[in-house]
Amino acid sequence: MSEELKLNFVDPMPMRYGENSHQAAVFYRDPNWDEASLATAKQLHGKELSYNNIVDADAALEMAREFSDSNAVVIVKHMNPCGLATGETLAEAFEAAWAGDPVSAFGSVIAVTRKVDLATATLLKGRFVEILLAPAFDDDALEFLRNKSKDIRLLEVGEIRPPKPGKVYKHVIGGMLVQDRDVGTWDKFECVTDMKFPENKEKLARFTWLVTKHTKSNAIVMGYEYKPGYFQVMGLGPGQPNRIDSNLRLCQPRVRDNVARLPEAEGKSQAELAELEKKIFGELVMGSDAFFPFPDNIEACAEAGVRYVVQPGGSKNDNLSIEACNKLGVAMVFTGMRHFRH
Repeated sequence: MSEELKLNFVDPMPMRYGENSHQAAVFYRDPNWDEASLATAKQLHGKELSYNNIVDADAALEMAREFSDSNAVVIVKHMNPCGLATGETLAEAFEAAWAGDPVSAFGSVIAVTRKVDLATATLLKGRFVEILLAPAFDDDALEFLRNKSKDIRLLEVGEIRPPKPGKVYKHVIGGMLVQDRDVGTWDKFECVTDMKFPENKEKLARFTWLVTKHTKSNAIVMGYEYKPGYFQVMGLGPGQPNRIDSNLRLCQPRVRDNVARLPEAEGKSQAELAELEKKIFGELVMGSDAFFPFPDNIEACAEAGVRYVVQPGGSKNDNLSIEACNKLGVAMVFTGMRHFRH
């Protein structure tokens, strides 16, 4: 560890404003950075960027890196993935991501892992977003988006690849924190319960875990395989002071809202809708960014019908959660790697 920290950032670019409109802000570029980034992005259209635009777009890009081998769409609001999905096509992924939280998607920042085609671009018709960030844009897609709005910011970042190790910095008043970039995912994928984690749920569990990694703590995420081999966020519970609130007050109600919008929910009675909810909950995987010190989250998810859980483990009370799973018929995997995000 060096006794002195010297950083070199260049090319100051004034922002529209800072975190709030009464704050001035400037963005400096790291001259040595060689990954797709906001510092090297080409702005093809739209208003100048604000501080919040940069922060949210960076968060969206970091999430997109995790799914660089897929057609994936990440929809970010206040640094949380209010929608995230993979698809057979980019347009399909967009629709599935948007369906995860159509209300929060209003005024969002979107990152996609593939070149934007016209089919994807036209899905933004009538939908207000701040930024669309992509490796590139087809000419007709770019023309459509420019005609759609004079304000939408279109950012071309080049090829999006998995994240590489490095250092990240966080300024606090009077000092600077330096830590390793969180490029890890899991140390293991170990089922610790009597009920075995089914092989056909493992890809969904890994998808859900990656989304959980990029959701603010305390984070609870519920992922769904909406089509064989393709996944979406069905429920998100970010940033609460306690994990049970993330689950019961945010994540589960979002799942119920989304189930009520499914085509198969149309025309159903309250009793039939409750049965459909139970069925969907039974197919989800629930992720938690950190361990459960108490069995309350297991009990809450099992009551809703959730049968599959992925979490890091590592609590001295892990046995309480394992015992609850065994009692309630829940399969649980430990990853061995926590992902707090503050």
